[in-house]
Amino acid sequence: MSTREELSEELLLEEETVNQNEIVLFNDEVNTFDHVIDTLIAVCDHTSEQAEQCSLIVHYNGKCTVKTGEFKDLKPRCTRLLQAGLNAEII
Repeated sequence: MSTREELSEELLLEEETVNQNEIVLFNDEVNTFDHVIDTLIAVCDHTSEQAEQCSLIVHYNGKCTVKTGEFKDLKPRCTRLLQAGLNAEII
């Protein structure tokens, strides 16, 4: 019989937590689909497909999360969305 000794090591991992916020875009009756799509591409770095899908979700559901990240990254983006006449907020 052979004896096998197993050693187990406990690794303590320090996990860095980052608060994730979201920019939520709300529906309105003013902006065209093209304007919303173009703005999402320019401000949120969406592909044309992403921007189109978000615009449809906003239209049919009333709102959509369009960007997730750290507050310091989202704040200027949200400001630009508001300056473009869109209705958005960071949550």
